[in-house]
Amino acid sequence: MKVLFDHQKFSTQYYGGISRYFATLIDHIRVLPEFQYDTGVLFSTNQYLRDRHPYLNNPLAESILTSGLGQKKVYDLNQQNCIRLLKNGQFDVFHPTYYDPYFLPHLSKKPLVITIHDMTYERMPEYFWAKDPLSHQKRLNVERADRIIAISEATKADLLDCLPATKPENVEVIYHGIDLDSPLSLAPVSELPARYILFVGDRSGYKNFYLVLEAFRHIARQDDQLRLVLAGGGRLEVAEHEAISRFGLHDKIIHRNASDAELNYMYQQAEFFLYPSLYEGFGLPILEAFRAGCPVLLSDTACFREIATEAADFFEPRSLESLVHQMKTLLHDTNRRKKLIEKGNKRLLDFPIQKCIDQTLNLYTSLA
Repeated sequence: MKVLFDHQKFSTQYYGGISRYFATLIDHIRVLPEFQYDTGVLFSTNQYLRDRHPYLNNPLAESILTSGLGQKKVYDLNQQNCIRLLKNGQFDVFHPTYYDPYFLPHLSKKPLVITIHDMTYERMPEYFWAKDPLSHQKRLNVERADRIIAISEATKADLLDCLPATKPENVEVIYHGIDLDSPLSLAPVSELPARYILFVGDRSGYKNFYLVLEAFRHIARQDDQLRLVLAGGGRLEVAEHEAISRFGLHDKIIHRNASDAELNYMYQQAEFFLYPSLYEGFGLPILEAFRAGCPVLLSDTACFREIATEAADFFEPRSLESLVHQMKTLLHDTNRRKKLIEKGNKRLLDFPIQKCIDQTLNLYTSLA
């Protein structure tokens, strides 16, 4: 059978959790004789597709397509190719990588699988632009889908609550997984401080970054050697620089972009990983931290409780006092950090990547 993925996240992400999720599915399909796949991608700078050799990945094409308005050109080119493949109909299941419903007029009666990664826009609309079409697009996907993958029970519950017309029997929970068999890939990162707390990824809105800054200011007053390291999430913007300066933290915060191997190293060397988000659909960095042997401190949300269970410490998501208390506790209690690492290693065994792959391929097969 042949699965057609589409281009959306491969056209817009250089790195990123969603494109990595789909690239991992592709990696496993590639070696199975009973499956075929296509992505509809002609050109992509996505690092997870670098071994897939899209047709136009060469220096000349890159110079033409990435100059000026290159990203829009790339997006449009890939989308037209996906429409061509949809019209040809030479596939058994279609699994788009995001929610742009451009494909709906061209899909005919072919089975559609969508993955709901979270319901953040629906649960926390105050953090998003009122003209953002994502919630509308997601609803159109859900209404047409033959099967829906929710990446946690919390995400499934939110989906059924926010879109009550959704049939529960069409929603299957398939957790993300992580590679437990290959050696942990590590690449040293230069000029890391001796002691630091690690914050990973996006810092905007519901990610709760400014509460972290305020809490870290309290901690840093009593621990002059401690630093806060920010990994990824794009460059620090004006408002973030202003907040850091206002809290007097400009010499105590370090930002690093990092490859996966470098990020593993940063987890491994950190005092603990702090994930303060007000809402997530799963929280893959939790598994990354577990695998690297890093203690984890999480905001107390339904999703994080579901994924981490007893293998992390928790704080009240909007409480400065609670966050400061839990940060101090972890920093000063070496035995607690060791226990969390042990529990993280055990909890990690519940999320093998092969389980995620097998369940997803079984879902495809049931539709085809």
